[in-house]
Amino acid sequence: LACAAVSGPARSQEPPSQWTVADADALLKVVMGIAGDGLNPADYEPQRLRGAILSQRPGAVAEEIFLRVASDLDGGRVRHANRPGWRIVDRMVGPAELRVLLARALSEHRIAEALAGLAPRHPQYRALKAALAATPPADKARRDALMADLERWRWLPPELGDRYLMVNVPAYEVQLVEAGKIVARHRVIVGKPATPTPQFIAEVTGITFNPSWTVPASIIVESVGRLVTRSPATARARGYVWSRAAKGGLAVTQKPGPGNALGQVKFEMPNPNTIYLHDTPSKELFDRDARAFSHGCIRLDRPLDLAETLLAGRPDWARPSIDAAVMRGATVTAPLTAHLPIYVVYFTMVPEADGQLTRLPDVYARNASVIAAIKPAHP
Repeated sequence: LACAAVSGPARSQEPPSQWTVADADALLKVVMGIAGDGLNPADYEPQRLRGAILSQRPGAVAEEIFLRVASDLDGGRVRHANRPGWRIVDRMVGPAELRVLLARALSEHRIAEALAGLAPRHPQYRALKAALAATPPADKARRDALMADLERWRWLPPELGDRYLMVNVPAYEVQLVEAGKIVARHRVIVGKPATPTPQFIAEVTGITFNPSWTVPASIIVESVGRLVTRSPATARARGYVWSRAAKGGLAVTQKPGPGNALGQVKFEMPNPNTIYLHDTPSKELFDRDARAFSHGCIRLDRPLDLAETLLAGRPDWARPSIDAAVMRGATVTAPLTAHLPIYVVYFTMVPEADGQLTRLPDVYARNASVIAAIKPAHP
């Protein structure tokens, strides 16, 4: 994962001898151009760096500022606690590891190149930078959305993999990406604003046909518990079975079937959020433009098509076998031969077919807090 932001090291009394004025000048140019990445140059004290350069002893100041810039480009300016809906444990990288990079950059006199190499390499990051450069300062809403998405890209791992799934919550869509190309798109339903889908990373390990559903405690309290208590016959007709759990509460499971809340397909992706990609019996909801209706899980349109794609090359799980497994009604899991990364993300600026970026509604109102954290000194 992208490394966490690292606070600047304590200021030493003696500047490191390996910094030259030319290297410090190169760092200053990076700082002055860092607004192109959606960051605030003032956060990296350009005036202080200029003073150190004029003193002909830039080492200590330059090293401190280099480490801050490197940390923010590599892992994000916004610290973990201020990332709304973010549930990924960052890989902690300390100043010592960044100093290895710094030593190499100084030995080769390639300060700008070393820092540029830390920014995300995904084409969408470059597209966001280009759009930010082309957006006039007066268009604050668009600029803020671009800056928020640039920051979110810095939170993600530097390499996503050759093949992966990406769910973008504001787009209500999941994409299958292979070798950098989108090879499949499916509509999804995501969490309501009251029960938002978080941002997290998992791996799809298999596909279960005719899954049962262990009803989460929150949904038992909200609705299913009342149904079981007040109308047990109706609850049984809908496939619910229950027992008394610890401390007198209910433990409720819904048996497999077309009316199961998970539908007839569940993509196994173990994660501490207990959020999954799955089918739904409420398929009419996919016809709506805004699809934030769930308790946090991700309901998938045309799940059998995606299952077929992910199981391609498996003669035992060709489409006729998938359809037969669903028709039998028994619960069965088809393991993937290779686990598939899935990234659940939150981007409000997305590329269209013509390459232009479109701004999507900020369905969970998450942009404002990100912007407040990355540009408190911006006009």
